[in-house]
Amino acid sequence: MHRVLDSQRNKQVEANLCALAIMTKAPRAGAVKTRLQPPLTAEEAAQLNICFLRDVAAAIVSAGRESKGVAVFTPVGSEGDYVDVLPADFDLVPQRGDNFGERLTNAATDLLRAGFESCCLINSDSPTVTAEVFREGVLELQGADDRIVLGPSDDGGYYLIGMRKAYRRLFEDIDWSTERVFTQTLERAQELKVSVHILPKFYDVDDATALRRLCSELLEENSDIAPATRKFLAELVARDGRDRFCPPWLSS
Repeated sequence: MHRVLDSQRNKQVEANLCALAIMTKAPRAGAVKTRLQPPLTAEEAAQLNICFLRDVAAAIVSAGRESKGVAVFTPVGSEGDYVDVLPADFDLVPQRGDNFGERLTNAATDLLRAGFESCCLINSDSPTVTAEVFREGVLELQGADDRIVLGPSDDGGYYLIGMRKAYRRLFEDIDWSTERVFTQTLERAQELKVSVHILPKFYDVDDATALRRLCSELLEENSDIAPATRKFLAELVARDGRDRFCPPWLSS
């Protein structure tokens, strides 16, 4: 079992580390990737989510010694779901809060209280983000108390937000799950008078159109990114044909 950090205890980790923390819901059939059902079944969607977690975690591990992998998970009691999914040296932190903004605020607060020098909160929907990008975020936060790091997504949100202080205002009055999230977060940073370092743009895989894009990137292009996801998609395509999972009518 992974170590679960106590949100009320200080200094539980080594000094001078950045937490690369995946915001995750237990990968159970019917509970995750529901917007991919169809074309996927509930069980396939859960397996795809597990592959995403494995690929993001692998990139985090490769990001360097200045950082450490963490999963900020929900629901409480689902710790066992991650035993064969995440590397053994990942820590777990329970999510707290009634809405997404509160959960992000509390995640940053809990990670910094635990002793991390900085933290990056990362979504579990972008399996193609590279170790180099995570490393860039970590380096930009070193020694920069008045800076945040943002990784924009194509849909107007972000796949990563990093900081050395838990700025509650960054997560207030945000229209979550809309194309305004990234812009509104920049506005909050301006209010706080903190500088923003913007990372390369990536994309979330949370609907059938994005799944087709992912299939094209992983199955057609010569790339070594997201190996767990690539293997799973290739197995589905080999079994049932590509049109079921990446139908041609979704092309733009």
